[in-house]
Amino acid sequence: MRGSVAIIKDGQVQTVSYGYAWYGKKLGNGNAKVVYPTASLQKVVTAAMIVQLIDENPELSQYTKISRWYPTLRNSNKISIGNLLTHTSGIKATKTEINRGYNYSEANAINWVVNNINAASSDKVGTYHYNNSNYILLAGIIRQITGQSYEANLKKRIIKPLGLKNTYLYQNIPNRMTDAISYYSNGGKNYQKAGYVKRSLASQIPGAGNLFSTPADYYKIQVGLCDGSILTKKNFNYLTHLNSKVNDYSGGMYLKKNDTLKLAYGSLNNLHFGSWVQLTTDNQNGIVMFLNQTNDNENAEKDVGYDILQYIKPGTFVSR
Repeated sequence: MRGSVAIIKDGQVQTVSYGYAWYGKKLGNGNAKVVYPTASLQKVVTAAMIVQLIDENPELSQYTKISRWYPTLRNSNKISIGNLLTHTSGIKATKTEINRGYNYSEANAINWVVNNINAASSDKVGTYHYNNSNYILLAGIIRQITGQSYEANLKKRIIKPLGLKNTYLYQNIPNRMTDAISYYSNGGKNYQKAGYVKRSLASQIPGAGNLFSTPADYYKIQVGLCDGSILTKKNFNYLTHLNSKVNDYSGGMYLKKNDTLKLAYGSLNNLHFGSWVQLTTDNQNGIVMFLNQTNDNENAEKDVGYDILQYIKPGTFVSR
């Protein structure tokens, strides 16, 4: 495993990096020029903006049906905002991470998802199926409520309030920066099967996997979810305890150990990235781990992270 990890102990942050972010240019992981795909770790950011909008609009709640924004979507008169936030919409449509070779606008990506959902089979509303489509639909709701793009909302609601310097949507990564290359290792040869996130792929998943950041910046996002910069503690509790939840997942995070831990994992199809965050809910201890070389085994990646967590606070964290 190679990548960059923010290690948080008693509220103090140290970033430790190993290996190359771009082997061909000998650009090391942790270099100031490098950002990493957050993959599904972006979902809590999208969810947080939805909770902000619920706060700002008294007529909205977790129970609001999404038919007002998606009248042609199957079951939209039964699916609530909360269902999307908890993956309990019953939506099972796939192919959101199969690169279609086309650079989508936000609006076109969302329209494609609606059509794709309608063309696929669905389960009963209330049934849990982890699915990018739920959060792409949420990105579309943000657009429709505000009359501004997801991109503009991200800048105004997340990046600017937190003063993030190394967090971008894919299309906004500056020329002076680069996104990391992913590599595969079977424990023997390193830096095999090089791959990177193509713009056409990133453009397909607005709100669900097109955000790039660094471990240190992403930790600031996690802190901002509770300290009032993005959400208050009350808002974060609302986000992570939605009434539609059927397991530990709500609003982009899993809560464990009587709500003392928050976790999320992300990857991208056919690439070798692995992103994992596990923090105490007071944000005082834990890790943000962005790997760019893996053996494509989620559990093996988490084992590496858990070894680090055991050094931080033994007995505090969970292995999965």
